[in-house]
Amino acid sequence: MVDLQLLKHLETYLTDHRLQRFTKVLKQRTKHFTVATEDVYQLHNTSAVMRSCDVFGIQEVNIVEEVNSKSIDGEIAMGAQKWVDLNRYHSVTNCITDLKAKGYQIVATTPHTEDCELYDFDVTKKSCFFFGRETEGLSDEVIKHADSFLKIPMVGFTESLNISVSAAIILQHATSKLKKSNIDWQLTETEILEKRLDWCKKTIKSYDDIVTRFYENNSINQ
Repeated sequence: MVDLQLLKHLETYLTDHRLQRFTKVLKQRTKHFTVATEDVYQLHNTSAVMRSCDVFGIQEVNIVEEVNSKSIDGEIAMGAQKWVDLNRYHSVTNCITDLKAKGYQIVATTPHTEDCELYDFDVTKKSCFFFGRETEGLSDEVIKHADSFLKIPMVGFTESLNISVSAAIILQHATSKLKKSNIDWQLTETEILEKRLDWCKKTIKSYDDIVTRFYENNSINQ
């Protein structure tokens, strides 16, 4: 539960421009879609995917590090790691189990005999778009548990795209189509309040000291 008095106090430390920016961005945020990367070993690819998630309003990113474990490249992510929520898993099985428990269908972004082209994708279902390793692609585990298979139409000699490029194309199309629908895709009021508090924490210097003084002053005044 978010302490509304504390939140209002913290927001007095932000500029009007920053507050307006928070409000505007949060109106476009969604958890209807999420993204998962599986053991991507080029650090800049994972970072770039995270950046695309921020750009297109995806609030949560899931990273499976069963084989490869690296820090997010801040230069590539361009601060996106501050604004999106990162869930890390050491097992793809645990990641899939958790996502399905949250109501997501697993969408494998790979050519498949039962695949769906991007333009025909059904945006009404909560979906997690899975992206695999640069050369090997998605693991057999993801393919086995996938509820849907999605591909980007291509007409050239090249048969694949860079992971971060694929993610950007899919997210741009899916979120644009989603926002034209009647689906309730936005964050809940509780989720918005939680993000406002979280972003204050990540923005305000001496956050902990300010919070401590706030509660000390409140206890004195009571």
